[in-house]
Amino acid sequence: MRELAQGAVLPHAEAVDRDHRFPEEAVKAAAEASLLGVLIPREYGGAGLDALAFAICIEELAQACASTSVIVDVHTSVGSEPILLFGTEEQKRKWLPRLASGELLGAFALTEPASGSDAASLTSSARRSGGGYVLNGTKTFITNAGRAGLYVVFARSGPEERAAGVTAFLVPSDAPGLRIGQVFKKMGLHGSPTAEIVLEDVEVPVENRLGDEGQGFTVAMRALDSGRIGISGQALGIAQAAVDESRALLAESSREQGDDFLLADMATRLESARLLAYHAAWLCSLGRPFTRQASMAKLHCTDTAMQLALDAVQLAGNEGTVSGSPFERHVRDAKALQIYEGSNQVQRIVIAREVLR
Repeated sequence: MRELAQGAVLPHAEAVDRDHRFPEEAVKAAAEASLLGVLIPREYGGAGLDALAFAICIEELAQACASTSVIVDVHTSVGSEPILLFGTEEQKRKWLPRLASGELLGAFALTEPASGSDAASLTSSARRSGGGYVLNGTKTFITNAGRAGLYVVFARSGPEERAAGVTAFLVPSDAPGLRIGQVFKKMGLHGSPTAEIVLEDVEVPVENRLGDEGQGFTVAMRALDSGRIGISGQALGIAQAAVDESRALLAESSREQGDDFLLADMATRLESARLLAYHAAWLCSLGRPFTRQASMAKLHCTDTAMQLALDAVQLAGNEGTVSGSPFERHVRDAKALQIYEGSNQVQRIVIAREVLR
């Protein structure tokens, strides 16, 4: 995995960030190495590996290029795994081989302009019509939007309030009425496309409903639980890159004792974060409860990535603040990790609830 990331992904990272371009070469290399199906069983064309292997794959990709890691992470976890966990056998055989091979990229369409952290308040609608549903609404900040071939879309299908009225649907990108809205230019993760998805009378057959009607919120929360393992992997990769580049810089220059101490603290904090993330992934792989551990890992790893990226800039001095340097890129890339797939404030809510339970 490291050979792939350092050989096929890292050489394009600077240009991907500078030019705000999709990392075609890196994603193609990941697909050819079966990384787009790492969690998908072999019977459906995937690699059949576990959550720990997935975390390590994302970590190595992020160490080379954070944009590539989030594209693969979202596709693999929240973009594909819900089908594996909640799909019918027909849905699995129809969609999983195409996702595993990279023929299709997956995306997860939950967030709306007025419902971010409070996902249960979403307003996109799914009205019953004949043998299916008609979807209307706008989703925002959707990773892989415009590149994805399949969207896992959440909409309100019944009169029940909040979570009880939400249903999940599999919506192909070429469905009439689905279009890309505003495309966002972000402070970091420049190679990862992020945009609005607009649904205007999109007809979805009942066989594309994922899970039972009203089960959508459960689908979303379970997907986000394991998705946070992937986000933790992203954070570890960025943090490791910050440590490695700081170590190389200090090895080549005269340094103060305080610099050595800061590097020691960085390495120690990174190792603690890695063990927490791997523990959550191990529990997930065993089929044991891991919600609390995944939230702890996401919180601690992303905060660690942000702090270590800032520490690395401090060690690099003026060189670290220059636009285009890997030091300043890591700071820009790390910030989003504290926000998406459940902000770190939300993680604290989840952790406290689990501890009090």
